Amino acid sequence: MKSIFRSISIRRHSGHRTFADTSAVEDTYKFVRDRGLDHAVEREKNLRPLLSIKDLIRSEPAKSVPISVITSQKDSLRVPLRPIEFIRSFPSVFQEFLPGGIGIHPHISLTPEILNHDADEQLVYGSETYKQGLADRLLKLLMINRINKIPLEILDLLKWDLGLPKDYVETMVPEFPDYFRVIKSKLRGCSGELELVCWSNEHAVSVLEKKARTLRKGEYTKGSAIAFPMKFSNGFVVDKKMKKWIDDWQKLPYISPYENALHLSATSDESDKWAAAVLHEIMNLFVSKKVEKDAILHLGEFMGLRSRFKRVLHNHPGIFYLSSKLRTHTVVLRDGYKRGMLIESNELVTSRNRYMKLMNTVKKDNKAVSSSSKKEDKGKVEGEVCDTDAKAENDDISGSDVEDDRQGDFVDDDEDDDEVDQNQGLERGRRNSSPRSGRRSFGNSGSRDKAQSRRSKISLKTEKKRSRMY
Repeated sequence: MKSIFRSISIRRHSGHRTFADTSAVEDTYKFVRDRGLDHAVEREKNLRPLLSIKDLIRSEPAKSVPISVITSQKDSLRVPLRPIEFIRSFPSVFQEFLPGGIGIHPHISLTPEILNHDADEQLVYGSETYKQGLADRLLKLLMINRINKIPLEILDLLKWDLGLPKDYVETMVPEFPDYFRVIKSKLRGCSGELELVCWSNEHAVSVLEKKARTLRKGEYTKGSAIAFPMKFSNGFVVDKKMKKWIDDWQKLPYISPYENALHLSATSDESDKWAAAVLHEIMNLFVSKKVEKDAILHLGEFMGLRSRFKRVLHNHPGIFYLSSKLRTHTVVLRDGYKRGMLIESNELVTSRNRYMKLMNTVKKDNKAVSSSSKKEDKGKVEGEVCDTDAKAENDDISGSDVEDDRQGDFVDDDEDDDEVDQNQGLERGRRNSSPRSGRRSFGNSGSRDKAQSRRSKISLKTEKKRSRMY
């Protein structure tokens, strides 16, 4: 993989220095986290490795694999924990069993619920509307910056973000011979390239250009100024110097990302706006409008735009948000989200949301219980399903009963200890009678009789000790 990028020449340009290229930019703003976008990134935690394991198991004829196989492929599957711990964290997805009941490595299979979700996912990949939309996005990616071809290894890095099926080269690409084809690559270490077959003027229009044409009712002319939508995190401060530069930058001509503008000085504001247009258009091609920073920089390196992409990500926090969740850096397109939620969804995103809902469901007594119900009771531990209160109602066990049992366990032949235990019981009784104790502060008549019987036993033992003393 590294040999591919070594063979790509990086073009360098000299030119005048602008505000965007000066060291003053580094001190212009202070990074402020966006909780909503961080949550959008973090909520997919463990989804990608879980689906990778699911696909591995589904591809086996026996529909199960030994845990040792998953362990040996831990890195390629991107499993963040010990595989057995990861598997046991999702009992609604994976089943663990010993084949033939013998003591060997456990095998892992899929639950009926996850198999139903997988069937729905395959229907999404097989639908004509999804395949057409995916082909259009791949076509646009090939036309951006007029690169015309992309190594398959780079597409594999972006497979999750583009929403490509696992076997897209064999199944989807042949269905669109007028769009693209797979050819042999001259790049060292590259197995092949996806090449553009025919340029499409209809598709060579960016998202921002479409919006400008709609808002200006057809009066938009190519090369006019288009302002990027900008949103900043709460607490982000823009000083006067930066605000003036942003206003002037927005007024610059908008160069289409489907044009090659590498002739512009890499340090000029015009080049900066064009690079922002290219990155903005690429981000709109991803199903979730976000991508790992390393993956997009690999694509930028192939395009000859790696350094410009890095400058854009640093200089325009109002357009692109950089999240550091999940122990990596993720680029998020700000105008693709509203209050931390994706604005434009699609069939694949809906399918992935179903997977996440199933992941957050645990099994209790052979019944599926949603994790959202875990947070209803403040007395319950977050992340666990606890039905202690329900059992308390059914069994009619009060808090005083529990405390009396503890009191009886600690009875000895020392009169002083008896007094201490009684004082502790009173103190617990006061706590149980507080409003926070809820239902547990009320006991039935049977529990009061038990408590009275224990107190009588304590008094009897005390009288016997006194009689021995005299």
